[in-house]
Amino acid sequence: MTTAGLPMQVPAEGLPTRVRIHEVGARDGLQNEQTVVPTEVKAEFVHRLADAGLPLVEATSFVHPKWVPQLADAEELFPRLADLDPHRLPVLVPNDRGLDRALALGARRIAVFGSATESFAKANLNRTVDEALAMFTPVVRRAKDAGVHVRGYLSMCFGDPWEGPVPLAQTVRVCRALLDLGCDELSLGDTIGVATPGHVQHLLAALNEAGVPTSKLGVHFHDTYGQALANTYAALQHGVTTVDASAGGLGGCPYAKSATGNLATEDLVWMLHGLGIETGVDLDRLIATSVWMADVLGRPSPSRTLRALSHKE
Repeated sequence: MTTAGLPMQVPAEGLPTRVRIHEVGARDGLQNEQTVVPTEVKAEFVHRLADAGLPLVEATSFVHPKWVPQLADAEELFPRLADLDPHRLPVLVPNDRGLDRALALGARRIAVFGSATESFAKANLNRTVDEALAMFTPVVRRAKDAGVHVRGYLSMCFGDPWEGPVPLAQTVRVCRALLDLGCDELSLGDTIGVATPGHVQHLLAALNEAGVPTSKLGVHFHDTYGQALANTYAALQHGVTTVDASAGGLGGCPYAKSATGNLATEDLVWMLHGLGIETGVDLDRLIATSVWMADVLGRPSPSRTLRALSHKE
């Protein structure tokens, strides 16, 4: 499927030698789909992504079914993934009840999801930023006591559809609070895709100045304005080695209508491999998986790499 010898590997100075891709297609990618995807299809999607070499495949979310109907089958889906290492299958949990459900099924990596802005915290969690942090406190503590890895998602780090630009200090404060709760890592979300490379580097520098090490940070870019790869490159220059992406560029956000698709995993892998950066991902298998899912959903993928390479078949 891929063109032999391409992309040509030309490393650039100052970049990581390996990047861990945190695949979010099966959760973030599907959660905004209006038509419910059958559980067996989701299970096959996760298996295909894992078989393609993606080290982390976010499987589902233990939110109340009323809020995200697409993910109402978490209890049915997770057992279908029992043949996979649960340390490779992060799941989202919003509160203590969600954590109970996840732990009962053997989840070993969980994520809480906060907001850098009050408007989105209200829309997504029906709480203020600080009320959300208070809700996460026992969740993170109990998860850590159970030996579970905890990720902290932070939405609207670069801009908010209601509030506009988000001051760096505002994002830094919430990031610092999530780490102080006990989160093992943070994912900086550009939920509506308005970040630009300079903004990315300034935020990362501000976080470092506040005592947040780069090793604790991942990035999660949406490609609304075509900036996701450029922003990722800026993060790599700063030393970030964890990048979120979604197979086929699936995704959005049900609580922010201006949020379009995530950075496509295929586009990310093409760039990283061209830079000589190891990912462990088999691009052919990944493309085959995304083509299959696009057929299931009945529409083409926005991933340019997928379109270019699948066209060569």
